[in-house]
Amino acid sequence: MELSKRIKEYWNKRSDEFCTLRISELNSIKKDLWLNEIKRNIEDIDDKKFKILDIGTGTGFFAIILSSLGHEVVGIDLCENMIDNANKTAKLLGYDINFKVMDAQNLDFEDNFFDIIISRNLTWTLPDAEEAYKEWYRVLKKDGRLVNFDADYGKVSFSEEAKTLDSNHAHNKIKNEVLKECDMIKDNLNISKKIRPNWDLTTLDKIGFLNCKSDINVSDRIYADKDELCNPTKMFSINASK
Repeated sequence: MELSKRIKEYWNKRSDEFCTLRISELNSIKKDLWLNEIKRNIEDIDDKKFKILDIGTGTGFFAIILSSLGHEVVGIDLCENMIDNANKTAKLLGYDINFKVMDAQNLDFEDNFFDIIISRNLTWTLPDAEEAYKEWYRVLKKDGRLVNFDADYGKVSFSEEAKTLDSNHAHNKIKNEVLKECDMIKDNLNISKKIRPNWDLTTLDKIGFLNCKSDINVSDRIYADKDELCNPTKMFSINASK
């Protein structure tokens, strides 16, 4: 099977699980912790109303948080099942958000369209992350900002990592063969061979982004409490402008 189709099929299968997990996060302290991280990267997020693109929205976690602040948010994801769950979750919580099925590497938006692009745990899943970054640059307005939260998952074996987690951890509810499939897909992606976030910063600079910087201490703030929602892989943030 073509790699891109395999990726889409895999994440579609996990959409219900992700929906349950993200609703748990929205009802926990994680919501406020992630909002604080967004504010660290976009200091005027409370002072202005922005047009924001949430790329790889999944079941809508960031889109819902940002909509709660009054921003105009569009959430996109490659997987129909993720978007279905995002719509259901937003409706359940009383938000009217524009969710679309769309490829992060081939955006169906005009040039210079968004004030802010935000993403979480997406870049590591992309067959061509550099092409995605070029597209994100294209649809950002001048002085627009990119905030990308991710991790160097290419260096991790999810199936082996799961064996080290506490019994109550959310990942222990995932079958080992599902984690092994994720490992096999990941190991075939070019980005898994990169040193991150160094590669991201170099690539963004080459594309034309300005003020490119990273913060490798995101997990220390978000996951200081090692609960069932803790991400065992150390996350970073990338902040850049156009």
